[in-house]
Amino acid sequence: MSCEEDQEEEREVLRSIYESDKNFIEINPTTFQYKFGEEGHYKSFLLEISWPADYPTCLPNIGLDAFYNRHISSTVKESVTGRIKEQCEMCLGSAMTFSIFDWTKEHEEDLMTEQHEPDQEVKEEQTPEQEREMQPAKKKEKKEILTKSQKRRIADRTNYKGERERGWNWVDVVKHLSKTGKTD
Repeated sequence: MSCEEDQEEEREVLRSIYESDKNFIEINPTTFQYKFGEEGHYKSFLLEISWPADYPTCLPNIGLDAFYNRHISSTVKESVTGRIKEQCEMCLGSAMTFSIFDWTKEHEEDLMTEQHEPDQEVKEEQTPEQEREMQPAKKKEKKEILTKSQKRRIADRTNYKGERERGWNWVDVVKHLSKTGKTD
């Protein structure tokens, strides 16, 4: 079989296997993505596999460069892609996209052991002086000072709870209609 026939066959197999899996995305006929881990978790990642023209006789392109993976450190990305490429070399010459996704799913925890929570990385890199600089300066809020007459006017307009009486902003319908006048 030619490379195109092998690719078409593997594409059909992938579509049937991942038909109802929301983590699988077919970007185009030669590019596929699979999301591992819980949505938004710091150890979740999106693996992208794209086939060159002579795939499966050569290795597919493995990528973790999707925007979804912005929280993953570059060393972890390199480690993950290196280990996945090792698995690809074992399957060279046969359809391997499903095998790669399956192997990655099984070894997801091992692949992401070096990934730390984003908050911990930031705190480790900053010195106490930098942390103080990062905190916004606390501004003292000035309390509005009212005169006795201003307080009295507010008290006259409000009830004992400090709320305005019901209907304070209602429109007097008769007064409003009398101002509009009759139209001839």
